[in-house]
Amino acid sequence: MRDVYVLGIGQTKFGVFEEYTGVDLGVMASVEAVKDAGISAKEIQVAYAGYCRGPSTQAQMAFTRLGIGSIPIANLDNACASGNTAIHMLYRDIAGGFCEVGLAAGFESLTQASKQAGKGLLAIKEDFGGMMGLTMPGFFSFVYQRLMDERGATMEDLCYPAIKNHYNAQFNPLAQYNKPLTYEQIMASPVVVDPITVLQCCPQSDGGAAVILCSEEYFKKHNVNNQPKIRIAASVVHSSGWLSTRKDPLFSHVNREAADKAYHMAGIDPKDLDFAEIHDAFSGEEVAAYEPMRFCPEGECIKYVRERYFDLNGKFPINTSGGLLSLGHPLGASGARVNCEVTRQLRNQAGGYQVEGARIGLAQMLGSVLFGGNESAVVCGIQILERVD
Repeated sequence: MRDVYVLGIGQTKFGVFEEYTGVDLGVMASVEAVKDAGISAKEIQVAYAGYCRGPSTQAQMAFTRLGIGSIPIANLDNACASGNTAIHMLYRDIAGGFCEVGLAAGFESLTQASKQAGKGLLAIKEDFGGMMGLTMPGFFSFVYQRLMDERGATMEDLCYPAIKNHYNAQFNPLAQYNKPLTYEQIMASPVVVDPITVLQCCPQSDGGAAVILCSEEYFKKHNVNNQPKIRIAASVVHSSGWLSTRKDPLFSHVNREAADKAYHMAGIDPKDLDFAEIHDAFSGEEVAAYEPMRFCPEGECIKYVRERYFDLNGKFPINTSGGLLSLGHPLGASGARVNCEVTRQLRNQAGGYQVEGARIGLAQMLGSVLFGGNESAVVCGIQILERVD
């Protein structure tokens, strides 16, 4: 297996854009990635795109507008991990010697999807679970209760990621919401599912992100913009069936198993990481991820929360960009976006939310759809990136 490097990244601002389709946003992000890489789009040999809503050949639609519509192109839907999965497939192509350079993008317009299906229908499945209210907020309300019962969490503890991530987002010009929030403001917002309020939930968003990966040989020859050398130290896509999701809702086994695979592949200990960008669709979800991803010892997530361990200036910053809670969550785009964010940090290009001296970072997204029967499943995509120059 060959080493694989990041040559270019591109990302749109996330938000609500009535005038753009998901394909438009994917093209915008891809154009930025090509500019950042300093190459012609004609150099790209293979391309993948991850998204969750819309026609099944949107990758071809987007990349044809880049002038590369005749190369091998694949469309991927892997829930919120679609962007990570696109990067993973491209990583395997280059590591295996099947190509030298390629493009992986993620994009989504939930505004357009809402016009077609109605906003409420994006959150609920027409089956037994949906009729019983087992939506994503409903599921995570159970996780909140478990954190309170088994870890002694208070609502202020569970709102910590929302407060932290909204603070971080004020420094990120690409964020959908970039104003700090107080605990009082969060709790005063409308209740979605008790005890979860609106400001503990990520917003529906539109946006695109793209990454250009290449072999070491290609990087040496074509790094005309003199970008720092960022290596993909690990790339993992790991799935878990319904039995695992029901074993213990508080402890995400798919997060633990995927993270352990990634740490092993990268040859590192979790303590070697300098920061992470992870799935935080709900404030308490981020708290629930700390232990299974080995960011803190088991049973101590609330202790670490109260120590502000994961603050921007803390010992291990998490979601320095503002996360899904503030940046927004255009489903298929988010997995590519976290890889852009990690690359930006490792290049020392993150501006006001830069983690000083960052050398190794983790990008993770978790995807799932809840069904009422025995078909629920979860997928976790993780990349670990390392600056090696």
